[in-house]
Amino acid sequence: MKLFLAEPFASCWADNDPFEAAFSLTGEVYRDMGDRCTTRFEFDASAYFVKTHAGVGFGEILKNLLYLRIPVLGAENEYRAIGKLQELGVDTMTPVAFGRQGANPASEKSFLITEALEPTEPLDEYCNPQVLASMGVTERRALVRRLAKVSRTLHDNGVNHRDYYLCHFLLDTSDRYTSVPVSQRPIYVIDLHRMQMRHRTPRRWREKDLSALYYSAKRVGFDRRDALCFIREYKQQPLQQALDEGKDIWSSVRLEAGKLHEKGVRKGYHS
Repeated sequence: MKLFLAEPFASCWADNDPFEAAFSLTGEVYRDMGDRCTTRFEFDASAYFVKTHAGVGFGEILKNLLYLRIPVLGAENEYRAIGKLQELGVDTMTPVAFGRQGANPASEKSFLITEALEPTEPLDEYCNPQVLASMGVTERRALVRRLAKVSRTLHDNGVNHRDYYLCHFLLDTSDRYTSVPVSQRPIYVIDLHRMQMRHRTPRRWREKDLSALYYSAKRVGFDRRDALCFIREYKQQPLQQALDEGKDIWSSVRLEAGKLHEKGVRKGYHS
């Protein structure tokens, strides 16, 4: 068994079974996948999110292995991913409780509680052509470079997200940042339960992350010049050198982003 409890949960759950307490928390359900549930709740006058994992079963494990994917068995991967991002200086969630129990990977129970990031807004909802135009070129490019720096930091340190869309970047919209440019506000990377961590990020997984980001950025109004700015910052090279040396990568990114767009149209997510 693994267990981490920070305050106020360390004191309030001192005489209780933390797993029973975590799985009994109630509030606004954001996502219920059967074996995995995400709920916003309030505790001791503060807001939190709890993710509970009840075990994926051998069928799900086998399906992932057949597709050469590493199955996500519980909350521990996201807990470790948060620690990795904090180590790298990337803004993300703050864990306050985590637990895992059970020797059987198909039936282990786990939970993760994080502080609610509020008020925030996903970048794919905050950004649109009108907002991007009102930023002005200088601020818009600064935001692009910020996203490129986060991406480079992850990938250069063996980390890939696997759901790297703008909706998983939360912009801090607190009143204290009202007069602060968007590019200088905290932007939190979330939804880390599928994140992979290695000594080196394989090219395939870099491309998947970058394709998802490019697809979602185009959807809200970022353009070709923004993409070129991103490439220059991501590669930390003069633009022409970055394009020449990475032409195969950027071609693959465009191709995969196009497939994501077609998939979105096919499933009715957008036109």
